[in-house]
Amino acid sequence: MQGVKNSSLVKRHLVAAVILPVFIAYVYYLPPSPYFLALLAVVAVSAMWEFFVMYKAPAKLYVPGLVLGAVLFYIFCEQPAYSLNAVLISLFFLLLLRLFFVSTPSGCMSDIGPLGIGILYIAGFLSFQWMIRKEALGLEYIFLLYFSVWLADSMALYIGTYLGRHKLYPAISPNKTVEGAFGSVLGGVLGASIAKAVFGIQVLSTAGVILTGSALGTAALIGDLIESMLKRDAGVKDSSRLIPGHGGVLDKLDGMLIAGPVLYLIVRWF
Repeated sequence: MQGVKNSSLVKRHLVAAVILPVFIAYVYYLPPSPYFLALLAVVAVSAMWEFFVMYKAPAKLYVPGLVLGAVLFYIFCEQPAYSLNAVLISLFFLLLLRLFFVSTPSGCMSDIGPLGIGILYIAGFLSFQWMIRKEALGLEYIFLLYFSVWLADSMALYIGTYLGRHKLYPAISPNKTVEGAFGSVLGGVLGASIAKAVFGIQVLSTAGVILTGSALGTAALIGDLIESMLKRDAGVKDSSRLIPGHGGVLDKLDGMLIAGPVLYLIVRWF
């Protein structure tokens, strides 16, 4: 069993060693519009597709649902003043899709629910990364988010794997431990410290680094638990097998979905 676990960790490391440098260079060197926005849009659509398939939504509903999600994501990012109107119109379209594409009323909520939740959960929360980048908050805050969440996930994994003794929330995620949760918070602080040192974020004091990193580490953990709840409800282990050793796009995105809005609120209002 330990050999299987170590083999899985090695695979994770190899894939990360290939993908992360390319991803960091893409975000760092290319202009945010259209490149970063396009990257977020591709990630959003991929994660929504995984979510819809995970919940076994019929293709005749989830394909137009993906189009609707992509349009909503664009509105959230580029026309946020129209977001509420767009959400209400989208709900109307989802109801129309179910009304005319499926002839029986039975199961209508189980068909519409994953589409509506998936769009808002993924497209809505992911759009905060674009708002962080676009609204003159700076590239450094994007990397503050990424470093904090990446290290929160890594520290939670390793501390939980090798030191974890006390279960955190077994009904939702049997493998997560209290020790791993502390590791997530510690990783968030470490990531914020690295971002401050690398990018020279002067507005963050030492206390600010600790508080922001702790908030992001906690948000990443909550995001992981939320996705675990959804996956257990859907009866799957991973959102997909797209990324060897890592699962699907949504599996890698779960912490970011919650941490992004948290960082946006911290930077804008505190």
